[in-house]
Amino acid sequence: MNFEVIRDYLPLYIKAFMLTIKIGWIGIALSLGIGVFSAFILHFKIPIASQIVKVYVELFRNTPLLVQLFFVYFGLPKIGISISAEAYGAIGLGLLGGSYMTESFRSGLDAVKVSQTESALALGMSKGQLFTSVILPQAVTLSVPAVVANLIFLLKETSVFSAISLMDLMFTAKDLIGLYYNTTECLVMLVVFYIFMLLPVSILGSVIEKKTRFKMFGD
Repeated sequence: MNFEVIRDYLPLYIKAFMLTIKIGWIGIALSLGIGVFSAFILHFKIPIASQIVKVYVELFRNTPLLVQLFFVYFGLPKIGISISAEAYGAIGLGLLGGSYMTESFRSGLDAVKVSQTESALALGMSKGQLFTSVILPQAVTLSVPAVVANLIFLLKETSVFSAISLMDLMFTAKDLIGLYYNTTECLVMLVVFYIFMLLPVSILGSVIEKKTRFKMFGD
């Protein structure tokens, strides 16, 4: 292990790390918005819109992110939509993540017991109060484990951004290996930076999951 090589490459990895984090969390924010909106459509069975959402979910959950990125990166310019590679990456990740988040939030909404809904209505709650005070808090709590798992999954999926020429962590590692053949040092740094990116999310997710579970079930 050559620590001088690690020292020399560190600024490049830090720059790539920041870019990966930036695009990853923009894509995640987009996926959360899509997921919440689509889950409401499925839960309330809105005509036509629910069928469109079902097709979207099945399409994006059953195709690789790399294929979706190629479609976005090479396809959108053909119809006159030309944006930065970073934006293409965030959109691709957001669309993939949105399909997973949709199912996570939908399952949370559907898991709220009917008896609680009936009890709330019997107590004189309006439908708006029922949703905001009874259904939504429980649905969010029930969705936490799946949402956290999706966050980790999406951050790991950023490794394919190199395919559309984004200078992310994977691109930087492969580029340096190809130029200087310091394979061991480059791969060790790649692993370390991915751990820095994913481990805090995993720990924070576990803490949030435990707190929400205790709050809901009183364990």
